[in-house]
Amino acid sequence: MSASDKDYPKSEQGKPVALEQRGEETDGRRYSPSVARNRDPILQVFRDHVAQTGNILEIASGTGEHGAYLTSNLADLRWTYSDIDADSRRSQQAWAAAVGHDRLDGPFVVDASQSDWGDAERPDHWDVVASVNMIHIAPFEAALGLISGAGRLLKPGGKLFLYGPFARNGEIAPSNAAFNESLQSRDPTWGVRDLDQQIVPMTEEVGLSVTNIIEMPANNLSVVLQRQA
Repeated sequence: MSASDKDYPKSEQGKPVALEQRGEETDGRRYSPSVARNRDPILQVFRDHVAQTGNILEIASGTGEHGAYLTSNLADLRWTYSDIDADSRRSQQAWAAAVGHDRLDGPFVVDASQSDWGDAERPDHWDVVASVNMIHIAPFEAALGLISGAGRLLKPGGKLFLYGPFARNGEIAPSNAAFNESLQSRDPTWGVRDLDQQIVPMTEEVGLSVTNIIEMPANNLSVVLQRQA
């Protein structure tokens, strides 16, 4: 990490927090430097491998920029925000009010680690469940719950989209290894997960299978999994 630890708050009771300084407009919209870097690559992955139409449920929507950007570029997506953080939900509401369309819904209060996602509990409704940069800055129970929820709520043939840093079969890129050490110094329940040894076996248990793994900037991956039809 290029910035010092003092720039990043530690978590409280395992709750995820932002690992970057964020800007904010007077209307309440917040801006993430990482979104500015990854939104176009993620948009391309959605176009090519995830979905250009349908109902998207985003878990841990953060600032709300991804939903606003993707729906502005893919006119047949309907995107629903969710988050456990009230400040993030306010930013998501501000983005929904600022865009020039009505295809941003929510935000719902969803704790991914729980077995009941409240208003998002709509079986066979969601074409995609998406989560960007969440599972490494949350307890592992959040990853477990995210995968379980996707298996429970996706339509047959629906997709789970994950974006972030991962290890692969016990091997990790040096930059991700350093990031992992930094994460665990803030909260021992956080960490870069192993896609092949930790994540994929759980997805297979709930009827999801990998369809695409795409290398992304800064040693991140886009992982696309599909529910059995």
